[in-house]
Amino acid sequence: MLKRGFDILFSFIGIILLLPIFLLIIIWIILDSRGGPFFLQTRVGKASKDFKIYKFRTMNIGSEKKGLLTVGKRDARVTKSGYFLRKHKLDELPQLINVFIGDMSLVGPRPEVRKYVDLYSEGQLRVLTVRPGITDNASIAYINENEILAKAENPEETYVKEVMPAKLKINLEYIDNKGFFKDLRLILKTLKRVLCN
Repeated sequence: MLKRGFDILFSFIGIILLLPIFLLIIIWIILDSRGGPFFLQTRVGKASKDFKIYKFRTMNIGSEKKGLLTVGKRDARVTKSGYFLRKHKLDELPQLINVFIGDMSLVGPRPEVRKYVDLYSEGQLRVLTVRPGITDNASIAYINENEILAKAENPEETYVKEVMPAKLKINLEYIDNKGFFKDLRLILKTLKRVLCN
């Protein structure tokens, strides 16, 4: 209850305080490329339930049909504004809405698309016993994931066989040792990494 109360309070405060920045980003996206400012994608949440995750759109319309992974600066599908938003993790800000309505938490394993969840082992499926989050230790450890995939000969294979299992291991360690004050430290650590990135 403490974690959920914290999520509701601070996601609401965050949405209110960041509203001017939201509006500026929305205008920039609309002026930069054809299409709306938001991108909704189906992700897998707690208890393996699908939900729509909110993001600022960083790719050209229809890009998702060409693959789910993005691979750094060589990915021509990403818009000019999208590169900036992704680099500074600003595209994730609308997920405060997901936190407020209860799909997500501020801290928890990042939600994955069904295609990759279907590849989880029985042990890895334990990440679905908690609400997914905006940030987690795995996100910090792999903050430059797109660059890692950009260097791979086969980004899809590298993600499935190397990156995804490593991130899941970190997330399972979080679940086994989670705590409210650990979440607070992780939020501060995330803010520091994003601002310094």
